[in-house]
Amino acid sequence: MGERSSKEALFAEFAAVGKVLGNPKRLELLDLLSQGPRSVENLAAAASVGMSTCSAHLQTLREAGLVEPRREGKRIYYSLTGDDVAGLWEHLRRVARAHRPHTEFARRAYLGPDDTDAVDTEELLRRLDNGDAVVLDVRPEPEYAGGHLPGAIHIPLGELADRLAELPRDGEIVAYCRGQYCVLAHDAVRLLNAHGLHARRATDGVLEWRLAGLLVGPGAA
Repeated sequence: MGERSSKEALFAEFAAVGKVLGNPKRLELLDLLSQGPRSVENLAAAASVGMSTCSAHLQTLREAGLVEPRREGKRIYYSLTGDDVAGLWEHLRRVARAHRPHTEFARRAYLGPDDTDAVDTEELLRRLDNGDAVVLDVRPEPEYAGGHLPGAIHIPLGELADRLAELPRDGEIVAYCRGQYCVLAHDAVRLLNAHGLHARRATDGVLEWRLAGLLVGPGAA
């Protein structure tokens, strides 16, 4: 094989990964799987796609080497093939935000008005060590099970309004969710503040903390 054909074959391997990333729904599936392993049924529901469509996207991601399945009884669960895949997704987002101006407009349209106070990771970890803040994970149950911050209380956003009595009224609550492009923590803080609780949101989330090795749980390693 000549030098040119060898080089083209090599770049074709790189292109195979890039090609599967060119679909918004497959990126959403990668985002969900960055939280931890999920069943096909759960992924389909979370991504608002049919089972057959979800399975087809997962098969494409699998062929590119980005996800892998495992069977438990009658269910098939998928996970990322490594934290480097989560890192690829995180880096893609940073590049898009840095070099595609419309990305920031789309982010603002999705997350809503900038009306919630934030806590950066350094401060959050310090407050966790000191025990002077309640840290609240507002993601769905499968995501919390896949990995979460040590000591975090788990109340899914959909249940939060009915479970406010479980949270302190005389201290600060820091809510977190999937990552910097997740709306759940924003909505949680808005709800908590509207009910008279003192709440802020974490600037980062599980994707960033997974890459930093800060999570605990069966899917966090």
